[in-house]
Amino acid sequence: MQWTPELLEENRKLRRLRLMVDFTIQLLYQDQDLTLSQGLMHIQAARKFAESLFPGKGEVFDLIYKPRMLRVLRERGLLKNNSN
Repeated sequence: MQWTPELLEENRKLRRLRLMVDFTIQLLYQDQDLTLSQGLMHIQAARKFAESLFPGKGEVFDLIYKPRMLRVLRERGLLKNNSN
């Protein structure tokens, strides 16, 4: 398989997004003083970062990454079970 510049750039963006998502999830788990408002702001910041890398793909973030992040808030007792 030939690695085109476009494919290399796409892979670079995906690695950056993965790093940001992993960092955000770790932050949501580890910040002892985290409030619901702060947690939601971190999730929104990660979404904006994803959209800066992949314009128009915010819905994909909402389907793939946001549920994982909200689950952390639920596990910590910051969010009710039925909230999205």
